[in-house]
Amino acid sequence: MKLNADLSQRAVVNSNDVAWVASPAPGVWRKPLERDGGEVARLTSIVRYDPGCAFPEHVHGGGEEFFVLEGTFEDEFGAYPAGTFVKNPVGTRHSPKSTEGCTILVKLQHMRAEDQEAVVINTHEAQWRQGLVPGLKVMPLDSFETRHTALVQWAPNTFFNMHRHMGGEEIFVLQGVFSDEHGDYPAGIWIRSPHASVHTPFSKEGCTILVRTGHLID
Repeated sequence: MKLNADLSQRAVVNSNDVAWVASPAPGVWRKPLERDGGEVARLTSIVRYDPGCAFPEHVHGGGEEFFVLEGTFEDEFGAYPAGTFVKNPVGTRHSPKSTEGCTILVKLQHMRAEDQEAVVINTHEAQWRQGLVPGLKVMPLDSFETRHTALVQWAPNTFFNMHRHMGGEEIFVLQGVFSDEHGDYPAGIWIRSPHASVHTPFSKEGCTILVRTGHLID
């Protein structure tokens, strides 16, 4: 299956408008944002676990990153409440479930085999750093070579300089409204901008976004 699979093209998806699709596991649902492949695929999706549901044990041959949007996600290694970022490197395996139910933003099959650092960060407990302009705060979540993942918090009426993303950029809006010269993006919107793309971002009302950069080119 191919959905927004061409990484050289810009893509914008409002996940609020995407229908839930059943997964192979009862009570586990998906909203695909991008996909290139079958059941094992390079993909970005929102996944919902109904209360008490689980997914069979599986191996992440291309790695996995997820951010817990609601509820508490669980596996044999721990319980991860809303606001937790988790990175499982290439070759890791687990048996996910959720006792109370949860919703997570998931990215699969995008990591390099040599990147073997596992990461678990509760973003409600981690520290923010001052960004490059007033009103901008950054919380680094993961870095490997030129690839970086972070939370970025924009105070109302914060404006950033025009800049170019070598290696591309991927954004999911968690709260508020993020904007650039191409449009306004409220919570739930996913944006993928290709390698060497340029924009001038800002936020008039303030927002929090999950940002991944440098991963859209080999």
